[in-house]
Amino acid sequence: MRSITDPPPPSATARFDPAFGQRFLLTVDTEEEGGWGQPLAREGHALLHLPALAPFQAFCESEGVAPVYLVDWPVAHSAEAAQILRGPVAAGKAEIGAQLRPWVNPPFEEPLNRGNSFAGNLPPELERAKFSALRDAIEANFAAAPPIYRAGRYGAGPATAEILAHSGIAIDTSVRAGFDYSAEGGPDYRHHPLTPYWLDAERTLLELPLTTVFWGMLRQQGEALYPMLWRMPSVRGLLARLNLLERIPLTPEGVAVDEALRAIDIALDDGLPLLVFSFHSPSLQPGHTPYVRDRDDLDKLYAWWRHIFTYLERRGVAPTSVAEIAGAVRR
Repeated sequence: MRSITDPPPPSATARFDPAFGQRFLLTVDTEEEGGWGQPLAREGHALLHLPALAPFQAFCESEGVAPVYLVDWPVAHSAEAAQILRGPVAAGKAEIGAQLRPWVNPPFEEPLNRGNSFAGNLPPELERAKFSALRDAIEANFAAAPPIYRAGRYGAGPATAEILAHSGIAIDTSVRAGFDYSAEGGPDYRHHPLTPYWLDAERTLLELPLTTVFWGMLRQQGEALYPMLWRMPSVRGLLARLNLLERIPLTPEGVAVDEALRAIDIALDDGLPLLVFSFHSPSLQPGHTPYVRDRDDLDKLYAWWRHIFTYLERRGVAPTSVAEIAGAVRR
């Protein structure tokens, strides 16, 4: 079993049945409010935005999209979250996954610091204990075992894949391709591919990297150039304005719809079989994230998704689900 943090060899690339075509998956980091630019804390977080999951779920159903809610410890214990999501999950109109944010997930045996906010940095026994507690809580509260996992802050580590494989998880989606968190003690995903790939020789654990592309005249050199510009935001901005180089993740948080459409075109034209979108559930209610501060921002978030869904349909890209991906990938 390879470490999730190691770039895979080309032979690990996953193949899908031809009928699968090109699809997209919508993932939601479903978590408590707080923490945006604030010190880490084990307690004191609220779940005031959870009622906003209901209209978002209804919106997705109207668009024929089944979102994947990657829930962390506080949400996994919320009766309100279960009341909203149990029905759609049981009906196949949504899916539940696990998201381990170790600073709010017991057992608490580690010091509270930035390095330990990446679960993969913890001793394997502690990472396993935290994950097992989370998985069991999700299964009890939502009446569904999570088939997919994302490490909070994308913090997978050397033992994560083994833990998932021995816990019945079929798919990991912790890799945020094109991003480097090593300055804070986290993983470096700059050299990871966008195409799904296998983490083990037996082909039992599939990695679905979040989709991020480089756009512009220098996009082929983006993997090498962008890290050098990390501490020079003015230079990055200049290169983007000159259409030379821009990094575009597929998320409505901080990414304009025209940028996202360019990224979609690049990914599809490059033959990527699966586009993985993501955003954070607190953005569904104004005032909890920097991306949605008021009602106007919330309207823009929904408009962003409408534009994206319409464009994907126009390009012949249908929504998919974790269950469908697991059935379409060739082993």
